[in-house]
Amino acid sequence: MEFGVFILAQQRGYHQSSQQVINNAVEQTVAAEQAGFDTAWYAEHHFNNYSLCPSPLMMVAHCAGLTKRIRLGSAVCVLPLYHPARLLGEIGFADTVSNGRLDLGIGSGYQKFEFDRFGVDLDHSHALFAEFYDVLHAGMKERIFSYSGEHLRMPPTAIAVRTVQTPMPPIWVTSGHGETLGRAIRDNHNLFVTALLNGLDAIKALRERLEGIAAQEGRSIDGTRFGFLRCAYASDNDSEIQSYLDNARFQRRLSESLKFRRAQSDDGYLIKEEAGPNDMSLETMRSNLPVGSVNQVIDRMLEEISILRPTHIALQTQLGDFDQRTMLRQIELWGSRIIPAIRKELTSGRGKVAGEAVSA
Repeated sequence: MEFGVFILAQQRGYHQSSQQVINNAVEQTVAAEQAGFDTAWYAEHHFNNYSLCPSPLMMVAHCAGLTKRIRLGSAVCVLPLYHPARLLGEIGFADTVSNGRLDLGIGSGYQKFEFDRFGVDLDHSHALFAEFYDVLHAGMKERIFSYSGEHLRMPPTAIAVRTVQTPMPPIWVTSGHGETLGRAIRDNHNLFVTALLNGLDAIKALRERLEGIAAQEGRSIDGTRFGFLRCAYASDNDSEIQSYLDNARFQRRLSESLKFRRAQSDDGYLIKEEAGPNDMSLETMRSNLPVGSVNQVIDRMLEEISILRPTHIALQTQLGDFDQRTMLRQIELWGSRIIPAIRKELTSGRGKVAGEAVSA
């Protein structure tokens, strides 16, 4: 079982500067490597305070010089917002300077606010993603390639800086489209999935959906490597837990307001935090998520793993304005106590159900 930190790089208000937010993201990456995490993941968003990382590949390249072992991933590059030739060059560069530590997460995007400012029609995002998917495969596998699609066209082209990992870095696909997930399964790529802030019933439904998509491809989902994005926090300090949950709810409120085009702002940048129809109380979130004492978190994580059977858990570590020093201690706690305990249980009788289906 692999573990990663998922770094959203949020700014909850002007009491946080953009420099402070990005510096915290870098500091969490270094701390995650020291704690023994397998991967640090960086989001991509633009033009508002939901996330301040405009280029996960730039984050990978920067953090590659500050780390030695931890893998560095995009979660995800929003493909329709790129030009394919530049993206291919930057993928090759990031994999090169990280000495082959890049994990390439890709997605189609969902925030109309972003697409409008890049001059891209969100209604075309699924079709654009499909063509980018083809171009990335051709550009990384072939020395010289060309492409002609409805949206993308490339004359015979050579990418100067090739990836160190051949024929390409590990690809991770996230999408709400079953067709896209099925294609990733068919091509032996990895998936990134989430149950948001929901509990065990949602995790069971997610497992069933993945099984159904894989079955349509004539596969078993157990043959596919996939990661599970999850909010989780271990502490005996109730105020820490409440703060983490409050920031997780902040993240979800902004995400939904942007996705469903309800976002409001007084200054055109800072998105108002407003409750939506899917809003949850902190008490409900606490019952849904792996939060509580160290032993409670371990037990709940094992239960969730036994249901979903992922190969990777990505923990949300940079939400809202959660205190940085406290989160750095949390990252160390996962590395020293929680991750070793989960891995031990997955290789023992107690974790047998999950252990049979995951890479421990």
